[in-house]
Amino acid sequence: MTGNIGSGKSTVGTILRQLGCPVVDADREAHRSYKAGSPVWQQLIDEFGARVLGADGEIDRRALGAIVFSQPSALARLNAIVHPATHKRVEQRLAEFRQECFSWAVLEATLLIESGWHDTVSRLWVVAAPVDLVVARLSESRNMSESEIRARIEAQMPDRRKMALADDIIYNDGSFDDLRRRVERLWQGLSVEAEHTGP
Repeated sequence: MTGNIGSGKSTVGTILRQLGCPVVDADREAHRSYKAGSPVWQQLIDEFGARVLGADGEIDRRALGAIVFSQPSALARLNAIVHPATHKRVEQRLAEFRQECFSWAVLEATLLIESGWHDTVSRLWVVAAPVDLVVARLSESRNMSESEIRARIEAQMPDRRKMALADDIIYNDGSFDDLRRRVERLWQGLSVEAEHTGP
């Protein structure tokens, strides 16, 4: 499952967990990969300097974002550092779910397509939302300025390109209840498929 910033993919992930589907959040695993003192943390400091450190010694994601989302080359350097470690963590989590005999697990990742991981999944779900709604959501939930939000949106692959590759599209332009009903329908479809094919 993928989608750009503010699309609502984390909310979809929460709904799926409530329905009993295990979810690996690649963005969260990426953040864990650069905890203070880790090799990735040191690489980020070496690459971007102490300006990306917060007062607590951890990577300040907002400061890092301000650098990389305004400079495509900086974003590429960040991804080259973080992606390998994240991929390893994600594979470990998915292996655990396989051992537990889950029929399905969801990999939630903003850069699922850009990193080439979509070639390793059975189905591709794309969560998308109108840009104006994304701006309104993030202005409220993350206290970000409109210019910050639009810079991040523009730095990501356009929704239309992601949707062109999707097996299923979750267009998140309504209420939470609307979103939940859409996700439940997709999950029920997967559950029926699993009954016919087995784990």
